[in-house]
Amino acid sequence: MKIAVIGLGLIGGSIARALKNKTEHTVLGWNRTEQTLCKAKLIGAIDEPLTDETLGECDAVFIALYPKLTIDWLAAHAPLLKKGAMVIDTCGVKQAVCPPCFALAEQYGFDFLGGHPMAGVEHAGFDSSSSEMFQRASMILVPPTGMAIETVARAKALALELGFASVTITDAAEHDRMIAYTSQMAHVVSSAYVQSPCSLRHRGFSAGSYRDMTRVACLQEEMWTELFLDNSETLSDELGALIGRLEQFRQAIARKDAPALQEMLRAGRIRKEEADGKVL
Repeated sequence: MKIAVIGLGLIGGSIARALKNKTEHTVLGWNRTEQTLCKAKLIGAIDEPLTDETLGECDAVFIALYPKLTIDWLAAHAPLLKKGAMVIDTCGVKQAVCPPCFALAEQYGFDFLGGHPMAGVEHAGFDSSSSEMFQRASMILVPPTGMAIETVARAKALALELGFASVTITDAAEHDRMIAYTSQMAHVVSSAYVQSPCSLRHRGFSAGSYRDMTRVACLQEEMWTELFLDNSETLSDELGALIGRLEQFRQAIARKDAPALQEMLRAGRIRKEEADGKVL
């Protein structure tokens, strides 16, 4: 197949590298900066830069841009896409992205699936991308209602070619509900936690717990602001529930209420074991 990758940052660059290293597909790339595009061509992450003419030859397109830019790019280029081409985005929200993209796909005769690679590192950009980024990771796919099972199967097969260990099929609402908890809230908590004055003096006093809690505070604030606000209602609900639980901990500690504190810690341990499948 001939596959286009739109946006050669961390995720788009990793998709391009994985396609080149693991498959026989031809990879065409587009990036807003010429320097990154030239570097991708030089090191063999893409075969050629994408043009409007070659876009119409592509059998599949990965869009690795921020949510609004994803919608804008697809709206501008939808008339150029080949009939029956498969388009997959990589945004971290789906209710804001999928409906307008589904509508464009129906209007212009291509197939669009929402996609979310559950992989990444704390550093951004093409230089941090890797052909092995998706090893042992899950790819989430959000097809429109009524999409042919054969089309979904093609998208799943392409994800597995990239190295994903599993593919999860869901809808946009469930995706955003779960991602608010598993990803977005973790970034908010990490950012709030590291803003303690103690973080400036952590050396010599910190180990794995501190590293785990602060790792994702190294984020792209522009992108994460857009993701948070595109999922604001669900994320606000999760944060509200968390703040309530934290307040219960704070009160038990302030009162030196050992039985209450021990019970809350026990409940957390049990929930973790249940979540990890360690309780029969």
